[in-house]
Amino acid sequence: MTEFIDQDLSGSTFRRTSLSGSTLHEVKFEDADCRRVWLNRTEFRGVMMHGAKLLGAELCDVVINGELQNVVVNGVEISAYVEAELNRRSPERALMRPTDPAGFRTAWAVLEQKWDETLARARALDPELLHVSVGGEWSFVQTLRHLSFASAAWVGRMIHGDPAPWHPLDLPWDEAPDWDDIPCDRAVRPGREARPSLDEVLEVRRGRQAMVRDVIEHLTDDQLASTVTRLEPGWPREEDFSFADCLLIVLNEEYEHRRFAERDLDQL
Repeated sequence: MTEFIDQDLSGSTFRRTSLSGSTLHEVKFEDADCRRVWLNRTEFRGVMMHGAKLLGAELCDVVINGELQNVVVNGVEISAYVEAELNRRSPERALMRPTDPAGFRTAWAVLEQKWDETLARARALDPELLHVSVGGEWSFVQTLRHLSFASAAWVGRMIHGDPAPWHPLDLPWDEAPDWDDIPCDRAVRPGREARPSLDEVLEVRRGRQAMVRDVIEHLTDDQLASTVTRLEPGWPREEDFSFADCLLIVLNEEYEHRRFAERDLDQL
């Protein structure tokens, strides 16, 4: 078995080569030319496919979960159809793109109510099940840790200006860089048990929810029209980033991860 680690293979040519069963992490295929390539049963997570073209492709029994914009299938732009169907299935989803302070307050109230319902479902299960990963995804407890991270990043850091608003239980997305000063491990916390309890995680999450709620309750039109800049070491690092987009990211994270959590609770 050959290992390629920290190597630049740009411009390489692979012909009649098998990479079956390979593991590819943090690999760039930008501007690659792939012809007669078999990707059967391949799993992609955290991939970027901006501007990609699949010509003469066979997509059978394919599952796609992600953000769709300007996706054309056989000459038909499908993202609008997908958006409309998702909103039909879950009418509250359409509330997650507010444009004024009242809309943000409505969306946040809906999210908190829905998460209370999901949390009640989770508490009815054996506590050990809340640490179980379904299909390689985050466990229920890890999902709550990630939402705490998202609120800390986009409200604590970007809006409030705290350069390092992190808690040891915060959990970024799996493909995030190995930051020195931001917690990023699914399980391990130095000097403490590897699996925090639901109540321990909720203590952090409720503080973050209160932080977001306070911003939204006092939100103004002028704030929504403004931008924020954070260039200190760490993440996010953005210049003239939309104040509204910071909150929209949090709404999207809360909505989508609750949907994933409900899906996994059904399995558990």
